[in-house]
Amino acid sequence: MISNIEAIPAFSDNYIWALINGNSAAVVDPGDASAVENFLNINNLNLEAILITHHHFDHTGGILDLASKWTPKVYGPKGGHIDGIDFELSENSNIIVLNTEFHVFETPGHTLDHIAYYSEGIDSLFCGDTLFSGGCGRLFEGTPLQMFDSLNKFSGLPEKTKVYCTHEYTLSNLTFALEVEPNNLNLKNYFKEVIALRNSNKMSLPSSISLENKINPFLRTSVNQVKENAEIYANKKNLQPVEVLAAIRDWKDNF
Repeated sequence: MISNIEAIPAFSDNYIWALINGNSAAVVDPGDASAVENFLNINNLNLEAILITHHHFDHTGGILDLASKWTPKVYGPKGGHIDGIDFELSENSNIIVLNTEFHVFETPGHTLDHIAYYSEGIDSLFCGDTLFSGGCGRLFEGTPLQMFDSLNKFSGLPEKTKVYCTHEYTLSNLTFALEVEPNNLNLKNYFKEVIALRNSNKMSLPSSISLENKINPFLRTSVNQVKENAEIYANKKNLQPVEVLAAIRDWKDNF
């Protein structure tokens, strides 16, 4: 079973997650092949699998180079649109990677092909760009309803589940979240913690489902203050939770 999970920094703010079991590794969303190669070589690891969440190049750009050197199994969304995918996955697919079982969720919203990988065995969720700490992905292809449904799949997971998203967006997300729900004490405290981490050049991830349910406005669309401020922004009354999400996503896009 996977015994260690490490972050491989890439580009300006991406994290490629390395899953390790002995001398074997899998990586999630390797946009940068060279960063992964360096990590594998330094740590004397063999790449056995690649897990892809969606088609954006900063998540897929390293697939072919890595596959040509290590011949890993490559898992990803169905559709045949991502070069290098060996195993196409859909809702409720189950796979075994490094002797660890993963359950697959379809999570459209950020993109239509987005999937996420959840392992109860290691209490971990690899959610790509669907859920961020304190935020969610931009709706480049999907609808607010799709994102709402996708996030609901996550919010109901066990609270101890660790959340491994793929960008260091936490500080900017929390700055916005405090505009949406300024009286949230958990959010205020977490904001201070993340400022201290980032000032020390430390990463803010992984998060947890427990924490996100307490501080993330996109998971808190039924909370009164979130709803009220969304209604003020949208200049509409009696918004339903999906409409609240749509309003605060538009607000965040223009923040």
